[in-house]
Amino acid sequence: MADYTPSERIQDILANLPADPGVYQMLDPNGTILYVGKAKSLRSRVRSYFQPGNHDPKVLKIRHETADIQFILTGDELKALITEAELIRVHKPRYNVLLKDDKRYPYIRVTTADAFPTVEMTRRVDRRDGHRYFGPFTSAGGVRETLDVLRRAFPYLTCDREITGQDTRACLYYDIKLCGAPCIGAQTRDEYRENINGLMRVLSGHAQEVLADLRAQMEAAAEALDFERAAILRDRIKVVAQISSRQRLVSDIDADQDVIAFAQEGSDAVVQMFLIRSGRLIGSEYFALTGSEDTGAADIVEGFLTQFYQDAADIPREVVLPANVQEARIIEQWLGDKRGGKKVKLTVPKRGNKRELVQLAAQTAAEKLQILRAQWESDTVKQEAALREIQEALSLPRPPNRIECFDISTTQGTAIVASRVVFAQGVPRKSEYRRFNIRTVAHEGSDDYQSIREALTRRFQRHADAVANSRPTEPGKQDHDETWRLLPDLLIVDGGKGQLGVAVEVLAGFGLTERVPVAGLAKQFEEVFLPGRSHSILLPRRSEGLFLLQRVRDEAHRFAITSHRQRRAKAGLASQLEDVPGIGPQRRKALLKAFDRDLEAIRAASVEELTAVPGITREIAANLKAALGG
Repeated sequence: MADYTPSERIQDILANLPADPGVYQMLDPNGTILYVGKAKSLRSRVRSYFQPGNHDPKVLKIRHETADIQFILTGDELKALITEAELIRVHKPRYNVLLKDDKRYPYIRVTTADAFPTVEMTRRVDRRDGHRYFGPFTSAGGVRETLDVLRRAFPYLTCDREITGQDTRACLYYDIKLCGAPCIGAQTRDEYRENINGLMRVLSGHAQEVLADLRAQMEAAAEALDFERAAILRDRIKVVAQISSRQRLVSDIDADQDVIAFAQEGSDAVVQMFLIRSGRLIGSEYFALTGSEDTGAADIVEGFLTQFYQDAADIPREVVLPANVQEARIIEQWLGDKRGGKKVKLTVPKRGNKRELVQLAAQTAAEKLQILRAQWESDTVKQEAALREIQEALSLPRPPNRIECFDISTTQGTAIVASRVVFAQGVPRKSEYRRFNIRTVAHEGSDDYQSIREALTRRFQRHADAVANSRPTEPGKQDHDETWRLLPDLLIVDGGKGQLGVAVEVLAGFGLTERVPVAGLAKQFEEVFLPGRSHSILLPRRSEGLFLLQRVRDEAHRFAITSHRQRRAKAGLASQLEDVPGIGPQRRKALLKAFDRDLEAIRAASVEELTAVPGITREIAANLKAALGG
């Protein structure tokens, strides 16, 4: 695949592309849209995907699967942006960054075009209907909770009566003070709309202004001896003050901003958004993304912007971002048009309060991503679907309920570490993670094949030893050999045909070829290689099976890198101690044990504390202090 050459059809298309603004679509052999993009010059942009020097991982995947290219001329860049957003929304191409959920997000709609507006939750926004929309929110439960609180402060209608003021009787909501009963004339149209306006001002982030107005009205009612109205206003003030306390002042008093940041781990990503109006944080929403692997920060941010604001009802004056986007000018123009011709500015702060808000949003996104990953891992329905898909795709004799994955980490052939991670029923079993410090290639330079051979040989030798020495475990005691005695339902090695070939040889050497299915998972195209097959297997890009394989591989890679760094740090500490006159392996070991492997603690220790370590004399302690600068 490194020697990829475009087909004659693709070459033909590339040779005849116009140099005009437009949208392009990459299609697979079945006509399914793989990717949608926009360009100021279709010729330059699309051709860049097929340049031999373009080694971007995502580009390599797209061009590898592309059998056809279609384009739409739009006349200008703004129309290209709008067309791209609509095509992505409709087709959900596998290589575009997408909002994870297909469902529409909930909004609060206030039917301001009606004589007596109602307040309701909706998932559809139609700006032509003359109503006001607030949102979106990620949780319908959150919308209902917000409306319950607001209704106590600003009672409103929920019935479908024709309001004439002539009804003989009001409904129960009037009795429990959740409706002003304009139906019986207890509230005029102007009084009712004043209520609704107060509710909308709170939703817009102006709770402090509403509080000031309510307090003035309460004082006026008290002075007029209208104590019943004053009591009603007092209760409303309590509710609005409760809402206002949630709307924390976080920015300049006139700030009207959406602050956006994201966290990414492997194939998963979460965007966190803070909604700031009049300097107050009025909302905090998160959005899960798919298709973000091998995608840079700018593309993730731009992909989210165009999808989120396509249907957004409320566009702020400023959108604060964690990274620059390539089409900033066009996006600003697009957002300005959606805001009724008012200017919208995209900002990437380098310092100050805005930068702190972006960092806080990024931290929040990272924490939310960890929670979502834990939820996804605990979703047994998805796990079972993933295991079934893997079994079918790889023709396994049984579902791979136990998966073991091996990865190698090294820096220029030093401190080579192999990792083994275990997933049971689709969930990480961290108590069975193991690392192998590679010895056979420690002084011969980096050799992935020999490293994976050593790690697998040691793993399956321990299996053979555990089986040979198997004995009943006493009740209440842990079986430490179980992790070696159990064989995986699927063994994965990180890499392609070469690594797979080594794994096959090792399994054959232990007589396990028929008992342990093995596969190689190559990151570049997410290809799965199987023994005896000339062609790789590509699982559907959005399948649960591929997501699980990616998580297993990413976890093995993370654990390998962590182990490698620890080994390098340990080696660096040991080498510094070995350079001190009078300290050999035994004294070094004693020092490391006494000071919990902390070089700074050894450096800060007094001569008396050092001589308390077995084998350390005052002379050696003095040498040590001099060598470490303590």
